[in-house]
Amino acid sequence: MHATLPLLRKTDFPALRRASLQTLQVNLGYLCNQSCVHCHVNAGPNRTEQMDRATADLVLEAVAAAGVQTLDLTGGAPELNAHFRGLVAGARALGVRVIDRCNLSVLFEPGQEDLAGFLAEQGVEVVASLPCYSQDNVDQQRGEGVFEKSIRALQALNALGYGQSGSHLQLHLVYNPQKAVLPPPQAALQADYERLLMANFGIRFNQLFTLANMPIQRFGSTLVSKGQFADYMALLRAAHRPENLDGVMCRSTVSVDWQGYLYDCDFNQMLGMPLGAAGRLHLRELLGRDLHGQPIAVADHCYGCTAGQGSSCGGALA
Repeated sequence: MHATLPLLRKTDFPALRRASLQTLQVNLGYLCNQSCVHCHVNAGPNRTEQMDRATADLVLEAVAAAGVQTLDLTGGAPELNAHFRGLVAGARALGVRVIDRCNLSVLFEPGQEDLAGFLAEQGVEVVASLPCYSQDNVDQQRGEGVFEKSIRALQALNALGYGQSGSHLQLHLVYNPQKAVLPPPQAALQADYERLLMANFGIRFNQLFTLANMPIQRFGSTLVSKGQFADYMALLRAAHRPENLDGVMCRSTVSVDWQGYLYDCDFNQMLGMPLGAAGRLHLRELLGRDLHGQPIAVADHCYGCTAGQGSSCGGALA
């Protein structure tokens, strides 16, 4: 695995400061039932890092103390963490919006047979990875058989009310390119997804989020191996749009790793760049702490969030 942080540290990316904290994005661990080429976490079936019960309890304490509006659960496959359901139920009891960043195929893992029903019962917002509407492209990127499982999972979620007109159960899909290119315009691609998924599989969803691949971890290492890293960074920098800076997720989100340490975003977490580029802060230090106006740690990969239409965990910015 090629380390990309040394290639990203020197940057002229504009300085950023925090607005009010709205979202706590928590990585429950790097264990995943898939090993995707584009993964910026380098997650997979052999990873052992998992959040423990004490840290999960501290997450709920921080959510309540900081007045967080959204708990955004990610991984790996967050559902494979033993404390996932307790976190979901605890946050929902506090009246907090919960997002599950789901790879869909996890619904068919042993012990997860009732997962879809649990998510619906708790009113969890599902943000599901589906990098294309064709089987060949998805299986090439995510593994053989993943597309078929993803379609079955989406149909099961639809049957529970997810993505249906008039339902409060929100189902969003996530697209990311397979190559070192920027994603196409989100609105036009969403129209294609809606048309083809309905025509071929009877699937409905609420929104499509388009994300740019980040030049870090597995995807960044692949770029280095193929001699494409410099060209991809040149693409991101050339497509930078200053108007996207106000909407980047790091201004209102704190990322928490499986051990409880804090970062400005999930990408910085994977690069080991702590919150505000200061000393390592832990979740317990977030209790009663006001981060408004604090500097955000930036490096060259940040151009991935502001290039073209922009890219964040909520999709295009422009």
